[in-house]
Amino acid sequence: MITKLRAQNFKSWQDTGPLQFAPLTGLFGANSSGKTSILQVLLMLMQTVESPDRNRVLHFGDDRSFVDFGTFHDLLYTHNTDLTLQLDVSWKLNKPLPFSRTSLWPINNLTFYTEIHEENDRILAACFRYTTDKDEFVGMKRSNKNKKSGRNQYELIHGGFQATRNPGRPAFENLCSEITYLGPLREYPRRSYIWSGERPQDVGLSGEEAIPALLAARAEGLTSPRLVNVNRSHKPIEHRILEWLQKMELIHSFSLEPIAENRKDYEFRVKKSPNSSEVLITDVGFGVSQLLPVLVLCYYVPENSTIILEQPEIHLHPKVQSDLADVLIDVVKNRNVQIILESHSEHLLLRLMRRMAEEDISADDTALYFCQINDGTSEIERLKIDQYGNISNWPQDFFGDSTGELVEKTKAEMQRRKVIE
Repeated sequence: MITKLRAQNFKSWQDTGPLQFAPLTGLFGANSSGKTSILQVLLMLMQTVESPDRNRVLHFGDDRSFVDFGTFHDLLYTHNTDLTLQLDVSWKLNKPLPFSRTSLWPINNLTFYTEIHEENDRILAACFRYTTDKDEFVGMKRSNKNKKSGRNQYELIHGGFQATRNPGRPAFENLCSEITYLGPLREYPRRSYIWSGERPQDVGLSGEEAIPALLAARAEGLTSPRLVNVNRSHKPIEHRILEWLQKMELIHSFSLEPIAENRKDYEFRVKKSPNSSEVLITDVGFGVSQLLPVLVLCYYVPENSTIILEQPEIHLHPKVQSDLADVLIDVVKNRNVQIILESHSEHLLLRLMRRMAEEDISADDTALYFCQINDGTSEIERLKIDQYGNISNWPQDFFGDSTGELVEKTKAEMQRRKVIE
Protein backbone atom coordinates (compact mmCIF):
# COMPACT_ATOMS: atom_id res chain seq x y z
CA MET A 1 0.00 0.00 0.00
CA ILE A 2 1.27 3.45 -0.93
CA THR A 3 1.62 5.55 2.23
CA LYS A 4 3.20 8.81 1.05
CA LEU A 5 3.94 10.70 -2.14
CA ARG A 6 5.74 13.94 -2.89
CA ALA A 7 6.55 15.56 -6.22
CA GLN A 8 8.55 18.72 -6.83
CA ASN A 9 8.68 20.65 -10.12
CA PHE A 10 6.18 18.33 -11.76
CA LYS A 11 3.74 19.98 -14.20
CA SER A 12 1.71 22.60 -12.26
CA TRP A 13 3.20 21.49 -8.94
CA GLN A 14 6.18 23.37 -7.61
CA ASP A 15 5.90 21.14 -4.54
CA THR A 16 3.02 18.94 -3.47
CA GLY A 17 4.53 18.59 -0.02
CA PRO A 18 4.45 15.17 1.66
CA LEU A 19 0.98 13.75 0.95
CA GLN A 20 -0.11 11.00 3.32
CA PHE A 21 -2.07 8.24 1.60
CA ALA A 22 -4.63 6.00 3.30
CA PRO A 23 -6.49 2.84 2.24
CA LEU A 24 -9.07 5.16 0.64
CA THR A 25 -7.49 8.32 -0.75
CA GLY A 26 -9.51 10.91 -2.66
CA LEU A 27 -8.49 13.99 -4.64
CA PHE A 28 -11.15 16.64 -5.23
CA GLY A 29 -11.06 20.08 -6.80
CA ALA A 30 -11.79 22.15 -9.86
CA ASN A 31 -10.78 21.24 -13.39
CA SER A 32 -7.08 21.80 -14.18
CA SER A 33 -6.26 22.20 -10.49
CA GLY A 34 -3.52 19.55 -10.56
CA LYS A 35 -5.30 16.64 -8.92
CA THR A 36 -4.90 14.35 -11.94
CA SER A 37 -1.19 15.19 -12.08
CA ILE A 38 -0.72 13.58 -8.67
CA LEU A 39 -2.07 10.33 -10.08
CA GLN A 40 0.16 10.75 -13.12
CA VAL A 41 3.27 10.64 -10.97
CA LEU A 42 2.44 7.03 -10.13
CA LEU A 43 1.41 6.22 -13.71
CA MET A 44 4.70 7.58 -15.05
CA LEU A 45 6.67 5.46 -12.60
CA MET A 46 4.59 2.41 -13.58
CA GLN A 47 5.26 2.80 -17.29
CA THR A 48 8.94 3.44 -16.62
CA VAL A 49 9.20 0.17 -14.70
CA GLU A 50 7.39 -1.66 -17.51
CA SER A 51 9.64 -0.19 -20.20
CA PRO A 52 11.97 -2.79 -21.79
CA ASP A 53 14.70 -0.13 -22.05
CA ARG A 54 16.53 -0.45 -18.72
CA ASN A 55 18.71 2.58 -19.54
CA ARG A 56 15.68 4.88 -19.77
CA VAL A 57 15.55 7.19 -16.76
CA LEU A 58 11.87 8.07 -17.21
CA HIS A 59 9.32 6.92 -19.76
CA PHE A 60 7.44 10.08 -20.69
CA GLY A 61 4.88 8.09 -22.65
CA ASP A 62 3.52 7.36 -26.09
CA ASP A 63 0.16 6.38 -27.59
CA ARG A 64 0.33 3.00 -25.79
CA SER A 65 1.22 4.35 -22.36
CA PHE A 66 -0.82 5.23 -19.30
CA VAL A 67 0.10 8.89 -19.83
CA ASP A 68 1.99 10.81 -22.52
CA PHE A 69 3.81 13.94 -21.33
CA GLY A 70 5.75 14.67 -24.49
CA THR A 71 9.22 15.77 -23.42
CA PHE A 72 11.02 16.50 -20.17
CA HIS A 73 10.58 20.18 -21.00
CA ASP A 74 6.80 19.69 -21.18
CA LEU A 75 6.82 17.85 -17.86
CA LEU A 76 8.73 20.35 -15.76
CA TYR A 77 7.13 23.07 -13.67
CA THR A 78 6.99 26.31 -15.74
CA HIS A 79 8.85 24.30 -18.45
CA ASN A 80 12.12 25.42 -16.91
CA THR A 81 14.78 22.84 -17.76
CA ASP A 82 17.11 24.35 -15.15
CA LEU A 83 14.89 22.79 -12.50
CA THR A 84 15.33 19.33 -11.01
CA LEU A 85 12.42 16.92 -10.89
CA GLN A 86 12.20 15.30 -7.46
CA LEU A 87 9.98 12.30 -6.74
CA ASP A 88 9.42 10.60 -3.41
CA VAL A 89 7.16 7.55 -2.89
CA SER A 90 6.73 5.49 0.28
CA TRP A 91 4.87 2.22 0.62
CA LYS A 92 4.14 -0.59 3.03
CA LEU A 93 5.37 -3.98 1.86
CA ASN A 94 2.94 -6.87 1.59
CA LYS A 95 5.64 -9.17 2.91
CA PRO A 96 8.55 -8.15 5.15
CA LEU A 97 11.81 -7.94 3.24
CA PRO A 98 15.20 -8.99 4.66
CA PHE A 99 17.53 -6.15 3.70
CA SER A 100 20.79 -8.08 3.73
CA ARG A 101 22.27 -11.29 4.96
CA THR A 102 23.50 -9.52 8.08
CA SER A 103 20.18 -7.88 8.96
CA LEU A 104 18.39 -9.33 11.96
CA TRP A 105 15.18 -7.39 11.40
CA PRO A 106 12.71 -7.39 8.50
CA ILE A 107 11.77 -4.31 6.48
CA ASN A 108 8.07 -3.43 6.41
CA ASN A 109 8.27 -0.03 4.72
CA LEU A 110 10.36 1.44 1.92
CA THR A 111 10.76 4.91 0.44
CA PHE A 112 12.08 5.57 -3.06
CA TYR A 113 13.56 9.00 -3.81
CA THR A 114 15.13 10.33 -7.00
CA GLU A 115 16.36 13.59 -8.51
CA ILE A 116 16.25 13.92 -12.30
CA HIS A 117 17.48 16.74 -14.49
CA GLU A 118 18.47 17.56 -18.05
CA GLU A 119 22.05 18.12 -19.09
CA ASN A 120 23.24 18.63 -22.66
CA ASP A 121 19.88 17.37 -23.97
CA ARG A 122 20.18 14.19 -21.92
CA ILE A 123 17.91 13.11 -19.08
CA LEU A 124 20.04 12.06 -16.11
CA ALA A 125 19.35 10.77 -12.62
CA ALA A 126 21.44 12.83 -10.23
CA CYS A 127 20.72 10.29 -7.51
CA PHE A 128 18.28 7.71 -6.27
CA ARG A 129 17.95 5.89 -3.00
CA TYR A 130 15.79 3.48 -1.04
CA THR A 131 15.22 4.26 2.62
CA THR A 132 13.92 1.70 5.09
CA ASP A 133 11.63 2.14 8.07
CA LYS A 134 14.80 2.03 10.20
CA ASP A 135 16.16 5.11 8.38
CA GLU A 136 18.86 3.05 6.75
CA PHE A 137 19.31 3.58 3.05
CA VAL A 138 21.09 2.43 -0.07
CA GLY A 139 21.30 4.07 -3.45
CA MET A 140 23.55 5.74 -5.99
CA LYS A 141 24.56 9.28 -6.83
CA ARG A 142 26.15 10.67 -9.93
CA SER A 143 29.85 11.52 -9.67
CA ASN A 144 32.17 13.29 -12.07
CA LYS A 145 32.69 11.91 -15.54
CA ASN A 146 35.41 9.35 -16.12
CA LYS A 147 38.18 11.34 -17.77
CA LYS A 148 39.21 8.48 -20.03
CA SER A 149 35.81 7.30 -21.27
CA GLY A 150 33.89 10.54 -20.83
CA ARG A 151 30.99 8.54 -19.38
CA ASN A 152 28.98 9.45 -16.31
CA GLN A 153 29.81 7.43 -13.25
CA TYR A 154 27.77 6.64 -10.17
CA GLU A 155 28.95 5.77 -6.71
CA LEU A 156 27.20 3.62 -4.17
CA ILE A 157 25.81 5.43 -1.14
CA HIS A 158 24.62 3.69 1.99
CA GLY A 159 24.17 4.40 5.65
CA GLY A 160 23.91 2.39 8.82
CA PHE A 161 24.98 -0.99 7.46
CA GLN A 162 27.26 -2.84 5.07
CA ALA A 163 25.38 -3.09 1.77
CA THR A 164 25.65 -6.49 0.10
CA ARG A 165 22.70 -6.35 -2.30
CA ASN A 166 20.07 -3.75 -3.11
CA PRO A 167 16.56 -5.21 -2.72
CA GLY A 168 14.88 -1.87 -3.36
CA ARG A 169 14.53 -2.19 -7.12
CA PRO A 170 12.64 -5.51 -7.16
CA ALA A 171 10.51 -4.28 -4.26
CA PHE A 172 9.71 -1.11 -6.20
CA GLU A 173 8.93 -3.12 -9.32
CA ASN A 174 6.62 -5.33 -7.26
CA LEU A 175 4.81 -2.23 -6.00
CA CYS A 176 4.26 -0.96 -9.56
CA SER A 177 3.03 -4.37 -10.70
CA GLU A 178 0.36 -4.25 -7.97
CA ILE A 179 -1.08 -0.93 -9.20
CA THR A 180 -3.95 -0.94 -11.69
CA TYR A 181 -5.51 2.04 -13.41
CA LEU A 182 -8.88 2.82 -14.96
CA GLY A 183 -9.21 6.06 -16.89
CA PRO A 184 -12.18 8.44 -16.97
CA LEU A 185 -13.28 7.71 -20.55
CA ARG A 186 -14.65 4.19 -20.55
CA GLU A 187 -15.24 2.26 -23.74
CA TYR A 188 -18.68 2.29 -25.34
CA PRO A 189 -20.66 -0.94 -24.84
CA ARG A 190 -20.57 -3.51 -27.64
CA ARG A 191 -23.22 -5.81 -29.02
CA SER A 192 -20.83 -8.74 -28.60
CA TYR A 193 -17.47 -9.42 -26.96
CA ILE A 194 -14.65 -11.76 -28.01
CA TRP A 195 -13.05 -14.03 -25.40
CA SER A 196 -10.59 -16.79 -26.26
CA GLY A 197 -9.82 -18.01 -22.76
CA GLU A 198 -7.15 -15.48 -21.79
CA ARG A 199 -6.97 -13.99 -18.29
CA PRO A 200 -6.49 -10.20 -18.41
CA GLN A 201 -4.36 -8.60 -15.72
CA ASP A 202 -7.01 -5.94 -15.20
CA VAL A 203 -9.89 -4.34 -17.13
CA GLY A 204 -7.76 -2.14 -19.39
CA LEU A 205 -7.23 1.62 -19.42
CA SER A 206 -10.74 2.23 -20.79
CA GLY A 207 -12.50 -0.81 -19.35
CA GLU A 208 -12.21 -2.69 -22.64
CA GLU A 209 -11.19 -5.88 -20.82
CA ALA A 210 -14.03 -5.89 -18.27
CA ILE A 211 -16.07 -8.62 -19.98
CA PRO A 212 -13.05 -10.88 -20.69
CA ALA A 213 -12.05 -10.43 -17.04
CA LEU A 214 -15.52 -11.51 -15.91
CA LEU A 215 -15.37 -14.57 -18.13
CA ALA A 216 -11.88 -15.45 -16.94
CA ALA A 217 -13.02 -15.16 -13.32
CA ARG A 218 -15.95 -17.45 -14.09
CA ALA A 219 -13.70 -20.01 -15.79
CA GLU A 220 -11.24 -20.08 -12.90
CA GLY A 221 -13.93 -20.06 -10.23
CA LEU A 222 -12.61 -16.85 -8.72
CA THR A 223 -14.74 -15.47 -5.91
CA SER A 224 -14.76 -12.33 -3.89
CA PRO A 225 -13.03 -13.00 -0.57
CA ARG A 226 -14.92 -13.60 2.65
CA LEU A 227 -16.07 -10.25 3.97
CA VAL A 228 -14.56 -9.27 7.29
CA ASN A 229 -16.98 -9.31 10.23
CA VAL A 230 -19.86 -10.25 7.93
CA ASN A 231 -21.53 -13.63 8.10
CA ARG A 232 -21.56 -14.59 4.46
CA SER A 233 -20.00 -17.23 2.25
CA HIS A 234 -17.81 -16.82 -0.77
CA LYS A 235 -19.63 -15.65 -3.87
CA PRO A 236 -18.59 -15.55 -7.52
CA ILE A 237 -17.52 -12.11 -8.67
CA GLU A 238 -20.52 -11.96 -11.01
CA HIS A 239 -22.89 -12.40 -8.07
CA ARG A 240 -21.20 -9.62 -6.09
CA ILE A 241 -21.41 -7.27 -9.06
CA LEU A 242 -25.08 -8.11 -9.62
CA GLU A 243 -25.82 -7.34 -5.96
CA TRP A 244 -24.43 -3.84 -6.40
CA LEU A 245 -26.23 -3.23 -9.69
CA GLN A 246 -29.50 -4.30 -8.03
CA LYS A 247 -28.86 -2.14 -4.97
CA MET A 248 -28.21 0.82 -7.24
CA GLU A 249 -31.52 0.05 -8.99
CA LEU A 250 -29.85 -0.06 -12.39
CA ILE A 251 -30.86 -3.57 -13.50
CA HIS A 252 -32.63 -6.64 -12.17
CA SER A 253 -30.32 -9.28 -13.67
CA PHE A 254 -27.77 -9.93 -16.38
CA SER A 255 -26.47 -12.86 -18.40
CA LEU A 256 -23.15 -13.35 -20.17
CA GLU A 257 -23.26 -16.24 -22.64
CA PRO A 258 -21.84 -17.19 -26.06
CA ILE A 259 -24.07 -16.39 -28.99
CA ALA A 260 -23.83 -20.02 -30.11
CA GLU A 261 -22.15 -23.24 -29.06
CA ASN A 262 -18.35 -23.30 -29.46
CA ARG A 263 -18.25 -19.63 -30.38
CA LYS A 264 -15.90 -16.99 -28.95
CA ASP A 265 -18.52 -14.25 -29.28
CA TYR A 266 -20.37 -13.41 -26.06
CA GLU A 267 -23.39 -11.23 -25.44
CA PHE A 268 -23.98 -9.26 -22.25
CA ARG A 269 -27.75 -9.07 -21.76
CA VAL A 270 -29.67 -7.35 -19.00
CA LYS A 271 -33.20 -7.19 -17.59
CA LYS A 272 -34.28 -3.87 -16.14
CA SER A 273 -37.06 -5.45 -14.06
CA PRO A 274 -38.31 -8.98 -13.29
CA ASN A 275 -40.97 -8.82 -16.01
CA SER A 276 -39.08 -6.87 -18.66
CA SER A 277 -37.53 -8.36 -21.78
CA GLU A 278 -33.84 -9.22 -21.82
CA VAL A 279 -31.88 -6.79 -24.00
CA LEU A 280 -28.27 -6.19 -24.95
CA ILE A 281 -26.20 -3.85 -22.79
CA THR A 282 -26.09 -1.47 -25.75
CA ASP A 283 -29.86 -1.01 -25.46
CA VAL A 284 -30.00 0.21 -21.86
CA GLY A 285 -28.81 3.37 -20.16
CA PHE A 286 -25.18 4.35 -20.67
CA GLY A 287 -24.50 4.27 -16.92
CA VAL A 288 -24.44 0.47 -16.68
CA SER A 289 -21.63 0.09 -19.21
CA GLN A 290 -19.66 2.90 -17.58
CA LEU A 291 -20.02 1.52 -14.07
CA LEU A 292 -19.37 -2.12 -14.95
CA PRO A 293 -15.57 -1.77 -15.46
CA VAL A 294 -15.28 -0.07 -12.06
CA LEU A 295 -17.12 -2.89 -10.31
CA VAL A 296 -15.25 -5.63 -12.16
CA LEU A 297 -11.87 -4.06 -11.40
CA CYS A 298 -12.67 -3.65 -7.70
CA TYR A 299 -13.49 -7.35 -7.27
CA TYR A 300 -11.15 -8.80 -9.89
CA VAL A 301 -7.74 -7.53 -8.77
CA PRO A 302 -5.84 -9.58 -6.17
CA GLU A 303 -5.81 -8.55 -2.55
CA ASN A 304 -3.08 -6.05 -1.60
CA SER A 305 -3.50 -4.29 -4.94
CA THR A 306 -3.75 -0.53 -5.40
CA ILE A 307 -6.44 0.77 -7.75
CA ILE A 308 -6.22 4.23 -9.33
CA LEU A 309 -9.60 5.54 -10.51
CA GLU A 310 -10.17 8.72 -12.50
CA GLN A 311 -13.71 10.05 -12.20
CA PRO A 312 -15.37 6.70 -11.47
CA GLU A 313 -18.68 8.54 -11.17
CA ILE A 314 -18.76 9.77 -14.77
CA HIS A 315 -22.15 9.32 -16.52
CA LEU A 316 -23.76 8.10 -13.29
CA HIS A 317 -26.99 9.28 -11.65
CA PRO A 318 -26.46 11.12 -8.31
CA LYS A 319 -27.90 8.19 -6.32
CA VAL A 320 -25.53 5.79 -8.04
CA GLN A 321 -22.63 8.14 -7.34
CA SER A 322 -23.52 7.95 -3.65
CA ASP A 323 -23.82 4.16 -3.75
CA LEU A 324 -20.44 3.96 -5.46
CA ALA A 325 -18.89 5.26 -2.23
CA ASP A 326 -20.26 2.15 -0.49
CA VAL A 327 -18.60 -0.04 -3.12
CA LEU A 328 -15.25 1.62 -2.46
CA ILE A 329 -15.65 1.22 1.29
CA ASP A 330 -16.53 -2.46 0.89
CA VAL A 331 -13.47 -3.09 -1.27
CA VAL A 332 -11.08 -1.20 1.01
CA LYS A 333 -12.35 -2.84 4.20
CA ASN A 334 -13.04 -6.36 3.06
CA ARG A 335 -10.65 -6.98 0.18
CA ASN A 336 -7.56 -5.26 1.58
CA VAL A 337 -7.31 -3.21 -1.62
CA GLN A 338 -6.15 0.41 -1.63
CA ILE A 339 -8.14 2.86 -3.75
CA ILE A 340 -6.82 6.22 -4.93
CA LEU A 341 -9.41 8.24 -6.81
CA GLU A 342 -9.84 11.61 -8.45
CA SER A 343 -13.44 12.82 -8.42
CA HIS A 344 -15.78 15.75 -8.91
CA SER A 345 -18.68 14.07 -7.14
CA GLU A 346 -20.27 15.86 -4.20
CA HIS A 347 -22.63 12.89 -3.77
CA LEU A 348 -19.76 10.43 -3.40
CA LEU A 349 -18.02 12.61 -0.82
CA LEU A 350 -21.18 13.19 1.21
CA ARG A 351 -21.83 9.44 1.36
CA LEU A 352 -18.27 8.91 2.63
CA MET A 353 -18.87 11.53 5.34
CA ARG A 354 -22.12 9.82 6.31
CA ARG A 355 -20.45 6.41 6.54
CA MET A 356 -17.79 7.86 8.82
CA ALA A 357 -20.52 9.12 11.14
CA GLU A 358 -22.13 5.67 11.02
CA GLU A 359 -18.72 4.07 11.76
CA ASP A 360 -18.67 2.03 8.54
CA ILE A 361 -15.22 3.47 7.87
CA SER A 362 -12.97 5.50 10.12
CA ALA A 363 -11.50 8.88 9.28
CA ASP A 364 -8.06 7.29 9.81
CA ASP A 365 -8.70 4.98 6.85
CA THR A 366 -9.31 7.91 4.54
CA ALA A 367 -7.17 10.74 3.22
CA LEU A 368 -9.22 13.31 1.30
CA TYR A 369 -7.62 16.32 -0.37
CA PHE A 370 -8.78 19.49 -2.09
CA CYS A 371 -6.70 20.89 -4.96
CA GLN A 372 -6.79 24.38 -6.38
CA ILE A 373 -4.58 26.50 -8.61
CA ASN A 374 -3.26 29.94 -7.75
CA ASP A 375 -1.34 32.00 -10.33
CA GLY A 376 -0.50 28.89 -12.31
CA THR A 377 0.75 26.89 -9.32
CA SER A 378 -1.23 24.01 -7.85
CA GLU A 379 -1.92 23.92 -4.14
CA ILE A 380 -3.35 21.14 -2.00
CA GLU A 381 -4.96 20.91 1.42
CA ARG A 382 -6.02 17.83 3.30
CA LEU A 383 -9.63 17.96 4.46
CA LYS A 384 -9.84 17.80 8.25
CA ILE A 385 -12.51 15.24 9.07
CA ASP A 386 -13.51 14.26 12.59
CA GLN A 387 -14.83 10.89 13.73
CA TYR A 388 -18.37 12.00 12.95
CA GLY A 389 -17.61 12.81 9.32
CA ASN A 390 -17.59 16.58 9.75
CA ILE A 391 -15.19 18.63 7.63
CA SER A 392 -13.86 21.62 9.56
CA ASN A 393 -11.97 23.24 6.66
CA TRP A 394 -14.54 22.88 3.89
CA PRO A 395 -13.27 25.09 1.01
CA GLN A 396 -15.48 27.89 -0.24
CA ASP A 397 -17.57 26.88 -3.25
CA PHE A 398 -16.11 23.36 -3.03
CA PHE A 399 -18.82 21.95 -5.29
CA GLY A 400 -20.27 25.24 -6.48
CA ASP A 401 -22.55 27.59 -4.57
CA SER A 402 -25.79 25.59 -4.25
CA THR A 403 -27.06 27.84 -1.46
CA GLY A 404 -26.38 30.91 -3.57
CA GLU A 405 -28.26 29.38 -6.49
CA LEU A 406 -31.32 28.81 -4.30
CA VAL A 407 -31.14 32.37 -2.96
CA GLU A 408 -30.97 33.85 -6.46
CA LYS A 409 -33.76 31.55 -7.64
CA THR A 410 -35.96 32.76 -4.75
CA LYS A 411 -35.18 36.40 -5.56
CA ALA A 412 -36.16 35.86 -9.20
CA GLU A 413 -39.37 34.12 -8.16
CA MET A 414 -40.33 36.95 -5.80
CA GLN A 415 -39.61 39.55 -8.47
CA ARG A 416 -41.78 37.75 -11.03
CA ARG A 417 -44.63 37.39 -8.53
CA LYS A 418 -44.53 41.13 -7.85
CA VAL A 419 -44.86 41.83 -11.56
CA ILE A 420 -47.82 39.45 -11.89
CA GLU A 421 -49.58 40.96 -8.88
